[in-house]
Amino acid sequence: MSLKIKKGDKVMVLTGKDKGKTGKILKSIRGTNRAIVEGINLVKKHLKRRSENEPHGIKDIPSPIHISNLALFCPQCNKGIRFGVKVLADKSKIRLCKKCQREI
Repeated sequence: MSLKIKKGDKVMVLTGKDKGKTGKILKSIRGTNRAIVEGINLVKKHLKRRSENEPHGIKDIPSPIHISNLALFCPQCNKGIRFGVKVLADKSKIRLCKKCQREI
């Protein structure tokens, strides 16, 4: 299964504790169909000081979320949308919002 969303895309969360929030994809994990989204699905990580200049304490880090719980975000519609793919004359592909027909 190919991932329809890529690194750098702005997405909206559809379900879960962060429903309705938006963020940018930092990393997509192909094998498990998950993505790490900036500021979404944060978990606490306890860090132990290993050297003098390393940080220690409790830090919030983003955890992977399944891509079925994400939707591409359209800034014109201001919500999560479905999108279509259009092939241009030079054989390149662009993604279009199904609602407003604008390029994402």
